[in-house]
Amino acid sequence: MNYIDNIRKPIQAEMQLFGKTFAESLSTDNELLLNVNEFVLQKSGKQLRPMIVLLSAKLCGTVNKATINGAISLELLHTASLIHDDVVDYTLERRGNPSVNDKWTNKIAVLSGDYIFSKSLIWGIYTKSLEIMTSIAVLGEELADGELLQISNNTLSKTSEENYYSIIRKKTALLFATCAEVGCLSVNTDESSLNHLRNFGEYLGICFQIKDDIFDYYEDIQIGKPTGNDIRDGKVTLPLIYALQHSEESTRNKIVSLIENKDYTSEIVQTITRLTHENGGVVYAEEQMDKYKNKAIEELNGFVDSDVKKALILCAEFAASRKN
Repeated sequence: MNYIDNIRKPIQAEMQLFGKTFAESLSTDNELLLNVNEFVLQKSGKQLRPMIVLLSAKLCGTVNKATINGAISLELLHTASLIHDDVVDYTLERRGNPSVNDKWTNKIAVLSGDYIFSKSLIWGIYTKSLEIMTSIAVLGEELADGELLQISNNTLSKTSEENYYSIIRKKTALLFATCAEVGCLSVNTDESSLNHLRNFGEYLGICFQIKDDIFDYYEDIQIGKPTGNDIRDGKVTLPLIYALQHSEESTRNKIVSLIENKDYTSEIVQTITRLTHENGGVVYAEEQMDKYKNKAIEELNGFVDSDVKKALILCAEFAASRKN
């Protein structure tokens, strides 16, 4: 099944308008910025997040100018955060292509990210909604907080499922939740529907991030980024957390020793990956991913069946079954 095409069907015209306006939002007479922005546009992903904005709005009302502007603001914020993340994480590749910092420099990447973030605020203002602007501003705060929280918890002594979920909620889930919320706010949705769709977005985001973390423990899939990166970066995600907590002491000590040594050769990464699989870490993460997928879908139960509702359900199913 081509999930993305089916998700887009009920909002084809709205997504075309979004795409055209999003490209216009990055126009500039600065040649260097234009080159960076065009590169970013060419490498843009499936645009799941703006689709959630539009679908949430359409489920509860009629997509309007505020909906489109809110979707653009959030996609710009997301784009800026990715550029900055690649600098912070020393990432040189994204979706199989060079990152902005690799193609240019860290300095240009940071400044370009700042520019796109500022553009996000401008397009948030274009919604003419203080509620939407507040939602987007809070998201920006939480994204940065999540990154810093991850850095401050980057030791095995602070590794726990509770901390893991706190981090991914701020870094990933709240972006999806805010997309749903902004869509609802743009059409003046009632509070109950807004809360259900915001919960839908949050659970979807958790499912999405767990899937990303599972990808790191497989090699033979085209996921658009090198596998083993989390391990090399010292990021202890859900599969490894479970394996550490549910393995024999000798195995746990071996994994801890390999991680604390910080000598992440290909052989050592493969060893950690194998031990994580053997001790049930990946299977457990997949179970949790499916749990949050189902929780997301359950939040839609109160809405009347429609093509839009079906598309939102497909968003959750896509998050759990995607190959990249």
